[in-house]
Amino acid sequence: MSTLPRLNGIIRALESGKPSFTLFAPCEVETAVELQGSKYDGIVFEGEHRGWDIKALRDSMQFLLNRGLIAKSGSVAPSVTPTARIPANGVEMNQFLAKQALDVGCYGVVFPHISTVEEAYNAVAACRYPRLKDKPLYEPAGIRGDGPMQATRYWGVTQQEYYARADVWPLAPEGEIFVVLQIEDTLGIENLPDILKNVPGIGAVLIGEGDLSQELGYARQTEHKVVLDAMAQVVSICKQHDVIVGHPHVTTSNIERVLAEGYRYLMCAAPRSFATLDNARTHAGR
Repeated sequence: MSTLPRLNGIIRALESGKPSFTLFAPCEVETAVELQGSKYDGIVFEGEHRGWDIKALRDSMQFLLNRGLIAKSGSVAPSVTPTARIPANGVEMNQFLAKQALDVGCYGVVFPHISTVEEAYNAVAACRYPRLKDKPLYEPAGIRGDGPMQATRYWGVTQQEYYARADVWPLAPEGEIFVVLQIEDTLGIENLPDILKNVPGIGAVLIGEGDLSQELGYARQTEHKVVLDAMAQVVSICKQHDVIVGHPHVTTSNIERVLAEGYRYLMCAAPRSFATLDNARTHAGR
């Protein structure tokens, strides 16, 4: 059995009973450097709306590492855990995108627009290596191809240690791979009970309130009662199945409500303030 400490900071926070804090961020070296010493548990490098650039993802992950912080921690775990959102919607089933993200060392994958059991099964399977049917935890049957050399280097472990830990949590208790499924439409909500009943290995369900609000006829009106009621359905279903539910836009104005409603995987965007500029312009008479 591995003696490695928990490497995935998102999972570490959730296992302690606390919410985890992450954010969507572009695959940019400058952003990675800015966030390397932050108090985020993890980061989701954005590949859905900004385009998929595996080299940019790899470079951003490297600059997210801070050798000083790693040395002080006494663990090879990064201070901020890198994950990635792939561009393919669930129905497209492009497993190779998840494979690429994991092969460069990502500790998890966010899958957009999951609406059916088949799509959810494919997402989790894409993050698992194959195993024989008579082995424990066979389902969902893994389809990830073998090529972990970059990932083992990034994780700072041996190849055999990587194989032992490169499985989906919480299905595999020592797994370090965090699979997030985004529920972004009413079909996904309708099928969510069957998804959570039939697909083990889901780390969290993240609500896509933007797309959901579009379909409901209240585009980006994320505080509208109709949208909030639909989101509450997702929360309720996840609670019934003991699956972590995530909120995509946590702010100072909604954080108390979000926590009270039971969200635990929290996307909390880094604010960009113009306070210094405003102050300087005031002093300059502008």
